[in-house]
Amino acid sequence: MDSLRTPIPSSMRLITFGLNHKTAPVELRESVAFPEASLSQALTQLRQLPEVQEALLLSTCNRTEIYACVDENMDSQIASWLQQQAGQGLDLSRYLYQHADRDCVLHAMRVASGLDSMILGEPQILGQMKQSYQAARDMQATGPLLSRLFEHVFSVAKLVRTETEIGANPVSVAFAAISLARQIFADLGEQTALLIGAGETIELTARHLAEQRPCRMIVANRSVERAQRLAHRHHGYAISLEDIPTHLSEADIIISSTASAEPVLMLADVKAALRKRRHKPVFMLDLAVPRDIEPAVGKLEDVYLYTVDDLKNVIADSLRSRQQAARAAESLIQLRAEEFMHWLVSRDASSTISALRERAQAEQAALLERAQRMLAQGKPVDEVLQFVTNGLVNKLLHHPSTALRSAGAEEQAQLLEAAVRLFDLDEKQ
Repeated sequence: MDSLRTPIPSSMRLITFGLNHKTAPVELRESVAFPEASLSQALTQLRQLPEVQEALLLSTCNRTEIYACVDENMDSQIASWLQQQAGQGLDLSRYLYQHADRDCVLHAMRVASGLDSMILGEPQILGQMKQSYQAARDMQATGPLLSRLFEHVFSVAKLVRTETEIGANPVSVAFAAISLARQIFADLGEQTALLIGAGETIELTARHLAEQRPCRMIVANRSVERAQRLAHRHHGYAISLEDIPTHLSEADIIISSTASAEPVLMLADVKAALRKRRHKPVFMLDLAVPRDIEPAVGKLEDVYLYTVDDLKNVIADSLRSRQQAARAAESLIQLRAEEFMHWLVSRDASSTISALRERAQAEQAALLERAQRMLAQGKPVDEVLQFVTNGLVNKLLHHPSTALRSAGAEEQAQLLEAAVRLFDLDEKQ
């Protein structure tokens, strides 16, 4: 579409830097994951970068992305800032992607609609984007450009969900987690499950798990009260994170998804639990980024440890029915992105028109002042009117005429075409 190929015609640009489950493994994603407690500080640092005028930071288990409105006349330091967060031991350059202007708009719409998710069409990412947007607004990190963009993005995501079948069939990280557990254990009804965390992912996991009627369900969370509410809904038992080592040996299935910046399940605790289990195998699924389960646990002989990245194959089988809906969603997004680009162009045109009017009014005021002096000096009215009209024509056309004469051949052709259209000229004259 022609309008989508048009860059934002101003000194400000929309830009996205990020990495996700498609471009980077979990060990790199967790190095730049921003828990809620550190989000405010990170946004403050971003806004202090010289070129950044507006900023929003999205951080989930599958992606970390920075959306920003930047000064196009300055070199961007966002990628360098993100690299600093990861530390010197990790090189993010191979894994980062960057989108500008129309591509930034399209990417944001795809992400919000679930088209860029590990699980095609999953709805959780839209809620996460809304939370990130609200956090940025609360900090006054967003301005007119990002605010308009994300309000448009959210309306498009809602439209995609209502007008396509992208959300049909039960496909989610939680659903895939239980599907993977069923591949390990033929009958979950004989197993005890330990769920660590009490957020949305664990709530969905508990719901899918309850349908399999496990022998027992234990929910561990930093807030025991929240764990109790979740456990009660599914006839489970609630414990605190500190009590996990005591109950670890009871669990055949362990699924963890917390917002902890550090692992909550350590190698020493798992080793001790395996001795009590007499090395009976245990299935573990770490859905958190940063990871909840110390990676070395995966090397233990009787542990089957998977991360969120390992769900890709499980998910693939459940997504085929959504592919056609995704194509319809892409077409809808292209159209809505065109609308947003038209708004950006018209927004810039408005400021140009205002500047043009201001210049014309300034020239008119200067000529009017001279005309009044001439009348005061007794000059004939006809002579003054001739001076004013000639002067106004010369003043308004001087710069356009000079630009047309001094332009190179290719640029001159473009300017001439624009002049004919702007001034409604008859090219045959």
